[in-house]
Amino acid sequence: MKLAFQLAYKNLVGAGLRTWLNVIVLSFSFVMIIFFNGMMDGWNQQAKKDTVAWEYGNGHLLHEKYDPFDPFSLQDGHSEIPPNSEGLTPILIRQASIYPSGRMLGISLKGIDSKQTTLELPTKSLEKSNATIPVIIGKRMAETAKLKKGDEVLLRWRDKNGTFDAAKITIADIFDNNVATVDNGQVWMSIDKLWEMTGLDKHATMFIANENYEHKAIQGWKFKSQKELLSSIEEIIATKKISTAIFYILLLAIALLAIFDTQVLSIFRRQKEIGTYIALGMTRSQVVGLFTVEGSMYSFFAMIFGCIYGIPLFVYMAKNGIAIPQASQEMGVSIAERIFPVYGIQLIIGTILLVVIAATIVSFMPTRKISKMDPVAALKGKLQ
Repeated sequence: MKLAFQLAYKNLVGAGLRTWLNVIVLSFSFVMIIFFNGMMDGWNQQAKKDTVAWEYGNGHLLHEKYDPFDPFSLQDGHSEIPPNSEGLTPILIRQASIYPSGRMLGISLKGIDSKQTTLELPTKSLEKSNATIPVIIGKRMAETAKLKKGDEVLLRWRDKNGTFDAAKITIADIFDNNVATVDNGQVWMSIDKLWEMTGLDKHATMFIANENYEHKAIQGWKFKSQKELLSSIEEIIATKKISTAIFYILLLAIALLAIFDTQVLSIFRRQKEIGTYIALGMTRSQVVGLFTVEGSMYSFFAMIFGCIYGIPLFVYMAKNGIAIPQASQEMGVSIAERIFPVYGIQLIIGTILLVVIAATIVSFMPTRKISKMDPVAALKGKLQ
């Protein structure tokens, strides 16, 4: 086996430019596979972390008549806070409208405990404000409504009897976050103030569970665990991985095709060499092994060459991240302004095994012809 590796190394180095062209293409595929998968894994971890911190907490407890995807369910999807609600932060959601600069914008008016610490929302700003009706909004909402901190805007809502009422609210704070679903079209205020405005005293539409919450069955309420809530993000990431896989599979296929063609050409041009090996006592299986090792060594050279330019690239990306266009952040999915790729050991080892095994299989396929060659004909340079 040692002799096979030595001969294979000398043959590849002696092939010159042909070897390095194959190595460059295969190394590019190797680097791209790690790069795209690392970016997807980084996005996945980042999205989960931010969504849990800003929206999901340790799970949601929803009123049985409330459907997050049906705004019409807000009218009746609430009831009084149950007595056994330890470890839960209540949220009351009502439909409303604001009128910035004479325009009308439909919003979700959300009341939350200003003293809560379950979510990253800066609700303490509501306590510090001296305004009559202080509210906080996200940066996306502020851009859409053309509002800034300290601005006053007219708010219209309905009370528990369906009667319209209106008052001016003050923007106490504008928070910056990566979770569009707690930002776009959302206005947050103290739940005590919202109870007073709507007459729905001690009512809640949903609860955010904290890390100390132990789920208990509560009549009229349904619990969604953190895992259930995060499943949609995981499905999006899985879909993205499939679409990017098509790209690097094509790159890998091109590189493997080049190796296959090189091996076929080598067997055709090196018939006398093959015949000499057999005449000197090497068995056909040993010669097949030699040519297979030659082909598989392309993958080792590719990994070494890929590390030369890949490692600095990966270190730079992991440190500085990848900028995401503003339009992508508006699509309702948790995505930061910069994604920081994660290159785990499992990803790297898995990619190495994929490239090595694929190159070995592709190298072995054309060498099967050697087992059927006549040594005498091979020495004469004639294939049979």
